[in-house]
Amino acid sequence: MSGAASPPRFARLRNPSVLPGFGLTLGFTLFYLFAIVLIPLAALLLRPWTLGWDGFWNVIAQPRTLAALKLSFGAAAIAAAINAVFGVIVAWVLVRYRIPGKRLIDALVDLPFALPTAVAGIALSSLYASNGWLGVLFAQVGIKVAYTPAGVVIALIFIGLPFVVRTLEPVLADMSADAEEAAATLGATRAQTLFRVVLPALAPSLIAGAAMAFARAVGEYGSVIFIAGNLPMVSEIAPLLIVIKLQEYDYAAAAAIGVVMLAASFVMLLALNALQSWATARQ
Repeated sequence: MSGAASPPRFARLRNPSVLPGFGLTLGFTLFYLFAIVLIPLAALLLRPWTLGWDGFWNVIAQPRTLAALKLSFGAAAIAAAINAVFGVIVAWVLVRYRIPGKRLIDALVDLPFALPTAVAGIALSSLYASNGWLGVLFAQVGIKVAYTPAGVVIALIFIGLPFVVRTLEPVLADMSADAEEAAATLGATRAQTLFRVVLPALAPSLIAGAAMAFARAVGEYGSVIFIAGNLPMVSEIAPLLIVIKLQEYDYAAAAAIGVVMLAASFVMLLALNALQSWATARQ
């Protein structure tokens, strides 16, 4: 005699939950997914093809477009890498040490979140201009920051650091110092403890924070245009080029550049997520 009848395929989805009914929550989820994410992305993907393949390729292959894309993604990658290094240091100090003014420093980390991007751009350009407080020091050694690609990197570091710090802080707070003490007891040097004990535990969160900083930096506009100088082929970023195309009513060309940025960002974020999964699996 056969055993008890197996439950319906979707019976587990109807188990009691804190949220309202399954159908209602699923409906809201699909509505927001389609209305806010999928439909705008579909419109972006379809609009460039009004130019045809040749027209699409002509827009992307222009030297000005390639230079803007190279600067946007290159500066975002450099800023994310720098933020990954200094984000670990800042998060470590805020979590593990008791220093004067710790709460003030902790609040200042969130300043790029709260500060309007235009205000941040004006502040950075004033600070790093040739006659600014920091720009004067760089000028003395022959380095120009404002209105160059270096200024773009500085602005992206400024807006991306909080993503790394805030992602690492909960992990460091939950991480016990026992493993570090055990490694030191067994004769490990500080460098060995850092690279074999601390960083492997932080790797998944560090990669996640760096990925968020990179994603924010690629599309950053307000804080960059004031310090970049916006010189075509030199310091012009891709988001600015999209705005210029929109102002010229060339919507298809703007969408074409947006599609390339979307595809490149998706590939890089997919690679970072794969790296994060690999780092998590190794723990």
